[in-house]
Amino acid sequence: MENFFNNSNLLRIIGRWKWHLLILSVVAAVVSLIVSSPMVITPRFKSVAVVYPSNIAPYSDESETEQMLQWLTSKDVRDSVMKKFDLPKHYGIDSSYKFFASTMAYLYDKNVRISKTQFESIEIIVTDIDPAVAKDMVNAVIYYTDLKIRATHFVKYNEVAKSMEAALAIKKHEIDSVKTNLKELSAQYGIYEILGQSQEITRGTLRTVDGGGSGINKAETERLKLGMEEKGSELLFLSNRIEGLAHEYSELMLKYDLAIFDVNKKYTFVNVVTPPKVADKKSYPKRLLFLFYFVAGTLLVSLISIAVIEQRKAFVSKS
Repeated sequence: MENFFNNSNLLRIIGRWKWHLLILSVVAAVVSLIVSSPMVITPRFKSVAVVYPSNIAPYSDESETEQMLQWLTSKDVRDSVMKKFDLPKHYGIDSSYKFFASTMAYLYDKNVRISKTQFESIEIIVTDIDPAVAKDMVNAVIYYTDLKIRATHFVKYNEVAKSMEAALAIKKHEIDSVKTNLKELSAQYGIYEILGQSQEITRGTLRTVDGGGSGINKAETERLKLGMEEKGSELLFLSNRIEGLAHEYSELMLKYDLAIFDVNKKYTFVNVVTPPKVADKKSYPKRLLFLFYFVAGTLLVSLISIAVIEQRKAFVSKS
């Protein structure tokens, strides 16, 4: 057999069997053209889109493109596309079939290919017997991915907003409590402002009021003095506390406003660089390529068969 495939023997055998090989090649070419015709193999059309991620913050060490790839290939997106186009019916798969779920997943992955390119973009390729359906499915993958990301972000941002709202309520309750204590001090002891009232008490006690101090209310001055001595430090603490709480409340309000903005924003998360189009030329089968492989395979099998025939003839002649 090895001697058969030497150049000289091969050329000699091809020359001897050339008409047989030629006829087989012609027959193989005709058969391949028939087999690859629309009457036998339903032509398939391809629609392609190239997209980039936008407004996405990666959760871990993955890039934005890798995260977008996870969104595009998620089960929710796949199920939404299947439902929109009724793919079980489109692919001719009965829902009562034992392996329905795995078969649909296989067919979807076979016809919807999503991969990262060398330029960190993502290519979405859909093949189908209907070129319009192929294009619409590409758009559906993009649409449902965008919808899925927006819904996920809404839940996350809404949780932050609810958390900020609860924190604001707690902080407001603290402020109201401090205000109540200040109001009680003012009503019971008549003190409400440390610096200003301390000066007035000092002037009243030392008789430094204009007019010689004849108009000073000694009893009220004494009452305020005692109140200041007993509750002055508490008033100072509450005054500083309410100022600090107001600052904290203001910071929380800014965060809350930002969270509400995030909840209500309508960002687009998929930037389409190359939109899908309705194909005007089939992508499968490639008839010339099909013909080449069919004829080449036929010739290879024919040469191997000839080798066996020649070897048998040589063995019979020697015996």
